Amino acid sequence: MPGFGNFDRRTALRGGAAAAASVALTSALAGTSSAQPVASGSSSIVTGYRELQTGINRPSAERTAALANLDRVAKAYHDSMTVGDGPLWKDLPLGPGSDFTTSMYARLRAIVVNWGTPGGALAGDPAVLARIKGALELLYTSDQYSEKTAEIGNWYTYEIGIPLYLLHILATVADELTQDELAKYLKPVLKFSGNPNLRTNNPSVVETGANRADKSTISVVSGAMLGDAERIKRGVGAFTDVEGGGAASVIAKLHRSGGDGFHTDGSFLQHDSVPYPGHYGIILLTAVASAIHVTKGTEFELPADVRDEAYALVADTFAPFVYAGALMESVRGRFLSRQGESAHDIGHQLTGAVVLLARSASGKRKEELGGLAAKWITEDTFAPYLKIPDPERFAPGPDLVGIPGIEFAQELLATNVRATPTVATHRVFGQQDRMVHITEGWSASLGVASTRIARYESINSMNLHGWYVGDGSLYLFLPKAKGHFTDAYWPTVDPQLLPGTTTKSGPTPKLESVPLTGKDHCGGVRWDARHGAHALDFVSQDGTLTAKKSWFFTPSGVVCLGAGITDSSGERIRTTIENRNLGENGIGVLLADGHLVGGSESLRRKRWLHLERVGGYVLLDDAEVTALREDRTGTWRDIDKGANTKGTTVPYTRRYQKLVIEHGEKPSNATYAYAVLPTASVVQTIASAWSWRVRSNTATVQAVRLWDATLLANFFAAGSVDEVSVSGPASVALGRTGNGWQLAVSDPTQRQEVVRVTVRRKTFEVPVKDTFGATQTVRI
Repeated sequence: MPGFGNFDRRTALRGGAAAAASVALTSALAGTSSAQPVASGSSSIVTGYRELQTGINRPSAERTAALANLDRVAKAYHDSMTVGDGPLWKDLPLGPGSDFTTSMYARLRAIVVNWGTPGGALAGDPAVLARIKGALELLYTSDQYSEKTAEIGNWYTYEIGIPLYLLHILATVADELTQDELAKYLKPVLKFSGNPNLRTNNPSVVETGANRADKSTISVVSGAMLGDAERIKRGVGAFTDVEGGGAASVIAKLHRSGGDGFHTDGSFLQHDSVPYPGHYGIILLTAVASAIHVTKGTEFELPADVRDEAYALVADTFAPFVYAGALMESVRGRFLSRQGESAHDIGHQLTGAVVLLARSASGKRKEELGGLAAKWITEDTFAPYLKIPDPERFAPGPDLVGIPGIEFAQELLATNVRATPTVATHRVFGQQDRMVHITEGWSASLGVASTRIARYESINSMNLHGWYVGDGSLYLFLPKAKGHFTDAYWPTVDPQLLPGTTTKSGPTPKLESVPLTGKDHCGGVRWDARHGAHALDFVSQDGTLTAKKSWFFTPSGVVCLGAGITDSSGERIRTTIENRNLGENGIGVLLADGHLVGGSESLRRKRWLHLERVGGYVLLDDAEVTALREDRTGTWRDIDKGANTKGTTVPYTRRYQKLVIEHGEKPSNATYAYAVLPTASVVQTIASAWSWRVRSNTATVQAVRLWDATLLANFFAAGSVDEVSVSGPASVALGRTGNGWQLAVSDPTQRQEVVRVTVRRKTFEVPVKDTFGATQTVRI
């Protein structure tokens, strides 16, 4: 997927390199040389697709500012473009299988949509139009992208990436092209994306997830441009896999762990084992939203039940992982390493898709979608949605977060839609080994892995420092640090010391594409909206380091326990409590038991720590903690060298506060116990000792008891703690509710049929077969 230059943290935090004219599609579809009659609704589809690039010409100060920035980028590309026999741009050489082809079309797209945008610097200029036509012809006749071109390199480039950009371009200038010209430029699209159901370069591969959704959109729009009703119908049908009997429907939900697409517990996976609500899921949702938009009111309109299922996905799959308008790192896969797609960038893409869905919805669905979009727009003060300082950063696909995104969003906000309030939530997504814990003040999520879900994804030369993101990373999202992960975090953070992980100090393991672990035990139990437990049977990628790890989530913080920490490598073993990005030249007082901590210090037998503007940390055993404040420098190119995504070599320096527990070399059954208290004051940190008690921290069972006597426990094998015994691996919660005592149980291994739990000499058999880690409750 294409990527562009590097920019400051507050610039271009959204997609949308362009917009196009909002003029009616007229004669292009009725060209006299068309090979077949124009399908009814074709003109409406192309006009609707153009609208996704151009918007609705709704005036506002924000649109004017965004257009001025688009002018700057488009003019720079236009002025540096040479239309002749050689390359269009000197830095993007022509040639078969070029790594630069996608960027050529992306740059041309910026010029084209500026030419078509009312008020744009290049708007309506006949000389610019002539150069656009010349560039299109050059790219076609040089076989940069034609029906004679061979797929060389990444299949995505030919079958999805370039076709989307080309359709953006053609939709914008369709009025200025004959039907013969449209048909000619669409020949490679028909070759490479002829059947939206299958992979062209390997027809044995049935397309799934976001890739299927993109190809469906390509089929619908290209079919409309050609007036080909059958191609439009095939594209619409591909969304729900009509030809395959629904097996690869992009909105159908799978009841299993693993597998591309949406799952019954709200999970979304791509590449079979990677949690991806934070990229591919949004690309899919964008494609569906676009199809709903362009086919609305035509004979090709998506069925009502399909539309409603798409609306429902937003609250179920995506909304839980959004904080202050940004997607959480735990569900962004390899794209967390992409400079042009920060958490806020892709968050804006989601917001744009939801705004578009809200335009077509009605009743309660419209209120729900509009409320979520309004919430994210209102809360994202780090990278305001309605400001586009630099449109050069964007994701492919219909750009709902450029000028159209501003216009559609302002149209929605003008209705005085009520922003959805933040409600405390604890959810376990067992089918993608993810969880989310939401409070009114802060949120958290875990990056973990198992035999089902990959530790990380590192393909196409991306995510080159991603070794430990799935080894128990605890991601915290705080109100005073909304840009924490966007602010050059991934190129500058020490990747061997991510918060929550237990790692070795030696050489990093060899990067693999999507490595799984050898352990089934990964998951947890939900007690209520404010409490839950999560567990990980951890083994390092090289197999030398093992540990049992637990996280107990409460309204005030997270209790973190580790036991059985054993390593044979001889390297130093560390567990990271915190590795906080304080920003460039960041400040923030660190206290330990009331004493100021300097740049680097070894802390022994301390009870509590407090980091200004972040929160508190309580040490629950006699750990040796190293506190280190350091400046770290890195570049985005260090972590992403992808052909179309690579970052720049511009160095970024950020200041970090590290808090690390030292386990020494070759530990055997070592432990740790600490609590992280986000947003807590010094007084709240000290007083937190009354919130819970650690009841067990062994390799068999880790448990805490809350102030109201509720027990949260993770069993890694059959065992007992306090009044509870279990027959095998399980996560358990026991406590009082308004209706008496209740037991909550889950199977983090997803391998058992029944878990037997004994409470006060009474045994309950809890069926867990085919529950995929979901919590089961029993009244006792």
